[in-house]
Amino acid sequence: MFFEGSEKKAEIILSSNKINLLDDTYNDFWAEMVEKCHAQILSSTTNDRCKAFLLSESSLFVWSDRLLILTCGTTRLVKAVEYFLQKFGTDAVEQVIYQRKNEYFSHKQHSNILDDVALLNEYVPGSTFRFGELDSHHGYLFSVDNDFRSQDSDRTYELLAYQIGREASTKLTDPSLSCADVFEFLELDEIIPGFQVDDFLFEPFGYSLNAIKGDDYLTIHITPQANSSYVSFESSVDLIEHAPRILRVLRPASFDLMTYNDFDFADRISEMIPAEYVSKELVSYKMPSGYDVKFASFLRPQTKFTEPTKVFAQGEDYVL
Repeated sequence: MFFEGSEKKAEIILSSNKINLLDDTYNDFWAEMVEKCHAQILSSTTNDRCKAFLLSESSLFVWSDRLLILTCGTTRLVKAVEYFLQKFGTDAVEQVIYQRKNEYFSHKQHSNILDDVALLNEYVPGSTFRFGELDSHHGYLFSVDNDFRSQDSDRTYELLAYQIGREASTKLTDPSLSCADVFEFLELDEIIPGFQVDDFLFEPFGYSLNAIKGDDYLTIHITPQANSSYVSFESSVDLIEHAPRILRVLRPASFDLMTYNDFDFADRISEMIPAEYVSKELVSYKMPSGYDVKFASFLRPQTKFTEPTKVFAQGEDYVL
């Protein structure tokens, strides 16, 4: 069974303190916005600085002056962004960052990055950049062209693991698995001590987690099926520091790191990434919005032959 784990991501930052997105009067709006991209809210957790919603396809985080939403599968996230802009108006918005990663089966999607950017440009003209090569892991990043400049302290970390090891895939597809089992397996008590946690196991496979503490957040989404496995970590917590632990547990064949405003990125990855992984690509760019964005792709070289994966046979269902 195949599921597109790769997320689309949007961050919207308000330009005015007259709107407080944490106001409970907006709760119905969040459900409506999520439905615009064909997802639903499953549960939520909140503190006095942040609301976190677990979605049927990934997550939504809301702070007083900004939001972050990630959706996977075949969702069309850009429609949720459009709905937000129509509700609040572009004058209330200081910055929109829209990100889309390479997909396993892009032809299954309802739109591509060009379609999405064309729609965004109708509301908030901006620039789009590709991080990574087309024939390898890569991501597209759109941001609005205006006078907005990020603060150096506004940091984000993404760690995306592809083709996790057999032990991890077997563990994470165990029919008797519980949320507590996944939390323990990922050693999350070492990564997010003291965080409020909201997590969910999907049928037949899959796991999502939201965790918040003050303004800080972590979200994890797992597609564990052996032939299309993908695990994403996104956080304001320093994931480079925790990368050795995550990679030891998941043993992916390859992974990507993407950071916003981690200015010591190059030195730190040379110290923290296990020697068995080889750097395939390094990209660095200072966005017009002020974000210092770094992208790195790593792989573990193949040392033995494996069998091909059968995707179709006469008289059988399509198998991925």
